[in-house]
Amino acid sequence: MQFYLDGYEPGDPFVKHPHPSLAERGAELPDTADVVIIGCGPAGLVLAAQLAEFPEIRTVIVDRRDGPLEVGQADGVACRTVEMFEAFGLADQLVHEGYQVNEVTFWRPDPQDTSSIVRTGRIDDVEEGLSEMPHMIVNQARMLAYLRDHMRRSATRAEPFYGLHATDVRVDPDTTAEHPVEVTLQHVEGFEPTGKTSTIRARYVVGCDGSRSGTREAIGRRLEGDATNQSWGVLDVLAVTDFPDIRLKSAIHSEQGSILIIPREGGYLVRLYIELDNDRDAEMLRNRTATPEKLAAVANRILHPYSIDVKHVGWWAVYEIGQRLCDRFDDVDDDESRLPRVFIAGDACHTHSAKAGQGMNVSMADAWNLGWKLGTVLRGTSRPEVLRTYSAERQKVAQQLIDFDREFAAMFSARPDGDADPERFQHYFREQGRFTAGVSVRYEPSALTARPDHQHLAEGFPIGMRFHSAPVVRLADAKPMHLGHAARADGAWRLYAFADSAHPTEPGSLLRALAGFLASPESPIARFTPSGADPDSVLDVRAVLQQGHRAVSVDDLPPVLLPRKGKFGLVDYEKAFCPDPNADIFDLRGLDREQGCLVLVRPDQYVANVLPLDAHDELVEFFRGVLVEA
Repeated sequence: MQFYLDGYEPGDPFVKHPHPSLAERGAELPDTADVVIIGCGPAGLVLAAQLAEFPEIRTVIVDRRDGPLEVGQADGVACRTVEMFEAFGLADQLVHEGYQVNEVTFWRPDPQDTSSIVRTGRIDDVEEGLSEMPHMIVNQARMLAYLRDHMRRSATRAEPFYGLHATDVRVDPDTTAEHPVEVTLQHVEGFEPTGKTSTIRARYVVGCDGSRSGTREAIGRRLEGDATNQSWGVLDVLAVTDFPDIRLKSAIHSEQGSILIIPREGGYLVRLYIELDNDRDAEMLRNRTATPEKLAAVANRILHPYSIDVKHVGWWAVYEIGQRLCDRFDDVDDDESRLPRVFIAGDACHTHSAKAGQGMNVSMADAWNLGWKLGTVLRGTSRPEVLRTYSAERQKVAQQLIDFDREFAAMFSARPDGDADPERFQHYFREQGRFTAGVSVRYEPSALTARPDHQHLAEGFPIGMRFHSAPVVRLADAKPMHLGHAARADGAWRLYAFADSAHPTEPGSLLRALAGFLASPESPIARFTPSGADPDSVLDVRAVLQQGHRAVSVDDLPPVLLPRKGKFGLVDYEKAFCPDPNADIFDLRGLDREQGCLVLVRPDQYVANVLPLDAHDELVEFFRGVLVEA
């Protein structure tokens, strides 16, 4: 994290100076806004946190609750989500507080006594080398608290407006209207109407208002899909048990049903996902008479010969599995003449079971995908057409999630008797690890994602997939770090120049020639960076040399890797890196040592293009379809 660019000041350097426009905004709900976000769940607050990095944009977030969520439903935080939180500067807190999932155990009926269960397998939860970040368990309410804290520290000092229920969303057909979307807000207390209503007009509206989304209904979208007639109880408990794997993630199949055990943060709390049987538990399901005590009794039935004595219940629920999905995530059908104005994200456009731990993670990824696009379009650096890519990209991901969840839920509930293969579920769990870690998403070619014409130059950075970070050493201060952690969630593109084999001062160095081009008037930096903005605000150039950090010096670097910033014109020394001697990034990611390459990364950390170092015209041509000429 860099700070003190415009002068040293005491105090917390992570609290940014308030934006000048705050003095004019006041604390009341405004009449107009650039973006209105409906809902303060995971999707809504990630979107709000991203837009808080654009303080000149007026963002209003509303929620029908009376205040912040205190007890969360979701708890699994995939590796990819922790990578995202690193970009917001929140990963350290998350990892420090949460439970880290390291291994998973599998239990099935004992062949010698099928009324009892026995451990049949134990595997790593996350494949080695999949991510530098772990799989974590953190209460959803805490995740939302991290995001609200981030918003408060931002230059926007953003806070949600609570007690407001969006009852209608209308889009003005006049495409020239400055604020074409009108939102009607009903004031509520304890979810009950007070009789007061307000309206606010916006440039864009995003419905993050859950599976019963009014925003979705207002734009004519529907969740399509089926329920599976499978019910599960969920218990967050403090308990005493003789089950030996209570502090390990455990998948249990017995003749009496199935349980998924998820240890929780703090060392004592544990979550139980308990399958409810349509025959044995029919009365409880039919009459809706479930209680924590009844759910605990079912858990004891399944866990035999082990038992669990529940001492305290922190939260509980009963839900029915269903997989449902919208065909689009915005208010435009196939009409290319109009750009979207209303979007939906998270549970508003896809619902599924909780056991795979994907709901909150995919919802947050929806929001980050949309957030930087809205922010840069409103800032005027991205073409408005990039907003069309949100629905196209994220709807396909949600479809993959629905397909995965349907199969995962069916396998988890399969009876362990008959011809069932006792190893099949364990094998499936291992094979799907990349998906559940959130790192298997691959966006198809579009304006934001090039075709893989030069993929051979960087085989470990597949175009369309997230930038897989690797260890490096920062040249200026010899700091070992992860290359991907240099990027913040600030809306900037990253251009990683992986150097050719020549020393950067040699006349034949392709990196040196690239630096000369990037300093020229034809450079994408010159062409797409607004006047007066820092040179890395739109395109942040970073280089990774092949030489060790003691074999090259800062004064060997070209000016484009030592940009001057801020009102004092200070030098940013954090743009150049060298390989970690213990884990060379060129070897780890299959980079061409002779030619080097360019790896262009979107603001949400997905690889947009791989190019040769001397593909100067191709680089500019790619940006011409995405960015606005300054």
